[in-house]
Amino acid sequence: MSFHAEPEAALAGAEFVQESAPEREDLKRALLARLDAVLDPEIVIASSSSGLLMRRVQIDCLHPERCVFGHPFNPPHLVPLVEVVGSEKAGPAAVERALAFYTAIGKQPIHIRREVPGHVANRLQAALSREIYYLVAEGVVSAADVDTALSWGPGLRWGVMGGMMLNHLGGGPGGIEHFFQQFTGPMTAWWKTLGSPVLTPEVQKKLIDSVHAEVGSRTIEKLEAERDEVLLGLIELRKKVAKSSKAKSTEPVA
Repeated sequence: MSFHAEPEAALAGAEFVQESAPEREDLKRALLARLDAVLDPEIVIASSSSGLLMRRVQIDCLHPERCVFGHPFNPPHLVPLVEVVGSEKAGPAAVERALAFYTAIGKQPIHIRREVPGHVANRLQAALSREIYYLVAEGVVSAADVDTALSWGPGLRWGVMGGMMLNHLGGGPGGIEHFFQQFTGPMTAWWKTLGSPVLTPEVQKKLIDSVHAEVGSRTIEKLEAERDEVLLGLIELRKKVAKSSKAKSTEPVA
């Protein structure tokens, strides 16, 4: 590992570039242009962004086809997800190279095929957060209870499989087809009652007070340690199960 005051100096010998500057479009636009100006055209420039649009960030690059977003998820040293997002100008070779690079270092990359603000994982979080904030602000539930509902309910299942696969299992022997037959009516009826809270200072204070009541005397450092310990255990268990499943799928049929 080496440190440099100027980005150009850090590029010597680079075969893949991961840029993780602050989430500011003007800053990233200028930085990508500087990187692009000195790198060989075939070298991928991957930018970490929580939700910017690549078509706006790459606008000053001479070789925009090699620019993609490579967005890791927090905490990035533990969570395997990386969102890879191109643009209309991004070449398929750059996307494939980025996917291969992240896979090679043990990540779980996904290819987001069309640009949308917030990418995918953050949009899913935002949709859930909207309803969480609404339920707490309306006095339906406390922060502690809504967190318990998530982390000890659907959150446990989401740590094993994603929503679409869980819907498939939720349909029983009939799978996803039966799931939609059974739950389309109630589910779409719930959609119509979901909240759209306005985060006024008053609403924010109510949410903040409820969170601090849940936190109690625990420090940020203690909470991070608790999160990371469970994350590591879950990741190791998922790897073990995936390895076992792969081994069984390659066994010769007698």
